[in-house]
Amino acid sequence: MIKCVAIDDEPIALSIIREYCNRYGNIDLQCFTSPVAGMECVMSSRPDIVFLDIEMNSHNGIELAKQLPPDTCLIFTTAFSNYAIDGFNVDAVDFLQKPIFYPRFERAMEKARKFMALPDNDAVTGTIALKSEHKNVIINFKDIVVIEAMDNYVKIFRRDLPTIVSQITMKEVEGMLPASGFMRVHRSFIVSLSAVDKYSNRTIYLSSHPRPIPVGRKYIQAFNNLNNIFQKK
Repeated sequence: MIKCVAIDDEPIALSIIREYCNRYGNIDLQCFTSPVAGMECVMSSRPDIVFLDIEMNSHNGIELAKQLPPDTCLIFTTAFSNYAIDGFNVDAVDFLQKPIFYPRFERAMEKARKFMALPDNDAVTGTIALKSEHKNVIINFKDIVVIEAMDNYVKIFRRDLPTIVSQITMKEVEGMLPASGFMRVHRSFIVSLSAVDKYSNRTIYLSSHPRPIPVGRKYIQAFNNLNNIFQKK
């Protein structure tokens, strides 16, 4: 779970960040309209990512950014593009100009994930939260066997647990998974490397899953990488 704090004196802006974080998944977000309260939370909880507005009524985000703990992943959110250079001078990972649209937010999150470079072991033993049947479901990485695409939905097959269906694209769910533990091998399939039982040319066989998984032509290189991984074990 990625811990985030958002500080913005506009409640509407915070509601958009919250909506996008929920859509992205696997994020624990705290929001503050008070810069003072928000910075107190940052100092005490040491979040992974801080979303910070720049031009607020009582405080300037550039100055607040200079007080952030070392190694904090900072993403500025502001309506004023003229602050971009100042933002990067305080080592902001990204600069989101309002109005913020989800694809741009998603790119910022991917940059943040690379910046944080979370240890593979922590990621593989982590979780993601997805909506299924109007409820948030916590899914352990270790339980996932294979993920199958169905238009704008995915079907997540788990070891000895019910299958989860969630309205999310394969690209979105792929971005939530650690590359050390999962591999996209087909436009319709993501496999858990720990679930691979055996494999042959263009086909992967998984434990706890009755059907073989095809390797798409576009993902042949990924298949070759899979061979390399298992030859090293």
